[in-house]
Amino acid sequence: MKYLDEYRDPELAQRLFDQIRRLTTRPWALMEVCGGQTHSIIRNGIDQLLPPEIELIHGPGCPVCVTPLAIIDKALAIAATPGVIFCSFGDMLRVPGSGKDLFRVKSEGGDVRIVYSPLDAVKLAQQNPGREVVFFGIGFETTAPANAMALFQARNLGLRNFSMLASHVLVPPAISALMESPTNRVQAFLAAGHVCSVMGTWQYSPLVEKYRVPIVVTGFEPLDVLEGIRRAVTQLEQGRAELENAYPRAVRPEGNQPAQQMLADVFEVTDRAWRGIGTIPQSGWRLSEKYREFDAESRFAVADIHTAESPLCHSGEVLQGLLKPNQCPAFGKQCTPRNPLGATMVSSEGACAAYYQYGRFIRPEEVGVALR
Repeated sequence: MKYLDEYRDPELAQRLFDQIRRLTTRPWALMEVCGGQTHSIIRNGIDQLLPPEIELIHGPGCPVCVTPLAIIDKALAIAATPGVIFCSFGDMLRVPGSGKDLFRVKSEGGDVRIVYSPLDAVKLAQQNPGREVVFFGIGFETTAPANAMALFQARNLGLRNFSMLASHVLVPPAISALMESPTNRVQAFLAAGHVCSVMGTWQYSPLVEKYRVPIVVTGFEPLDVLEGIRRAVTQLEQGRAELENAYPRAVRPEGNQPAQQMLADVFEVTDRAWRGIGTIPQSGWRLSEKYREFDAESRFAVADIHTAESPLCHSGEVLQGLLKPNQCPAFGKQCTPRNPLGATMVSSEGACAAYYQYGRFIRPEEVGVALR
């Protein structure tokens, strides 16, 4: 409780807001990379309490949201295959594919199971030697070490009935893609603290130098986010572009080196498609040659998958920071958490889900307020 009190102190929050107001002399656009930070911002109304000159742009940092539609459809096809036990974290079960989701496959007889660790899937493979067990391995650098460990364990145990449908994406290439986009408006980034706790901060220094953009590594409590904003605005107002670590209690420059060694052994960097964004070069991991036998895409005949996004869904623009969720014509109407058109509405870290859950239905322009 002491920890929570320390990072939710209303008096400190007020002081941080006051400092940010005194610092701000002109409009600035900051992007929080992580969907967890987006939910903290919207839940606590941080964006509404900041000076009107500061716009927070919601980035593509929700792993569920950016998992490409083709991978979702491959997951659906594999999960419906007789003899397969398809394992996934619960937040993937309601993500819509081209025509259905994993819950629908389960209701139609597919053996789809929610697990809380990829090692649970490895255990299921041990317990069911006559069946194929597939784990749906998605996410950023945060979840990748546990998925790599599952593959390491399966290989050491000689499990031939275990495989992984892997779709890992990386943050630094996404920042590069955003900065090089002709529609880019981002002037500073709040980097995801949990990603940096694994990978360290060393990958971000080249981005700061190349694009002359401030990057502040930030946590997820309201005060963490406010401190990140304060540091980013300070740099912008002073004309500086530096890498700062505002989350030192969890992040070290070198990161978790044993985890990085495991990742380098199990995965290799590849081009990766991001749902709603497109392919970003060298922005993902696939299984290395050493572990290629555990690749579910190769093990199952799912290469010729044809995808079809909902024409009503604008989640791609939301993920790129070009549109606020409540500016989508389908938001709260055709698209709700019970009937999601895109992953941003159903994911626990999705921006559309945050806007819906915390009642952000009114568009700013409808009440005569400039878009924030």
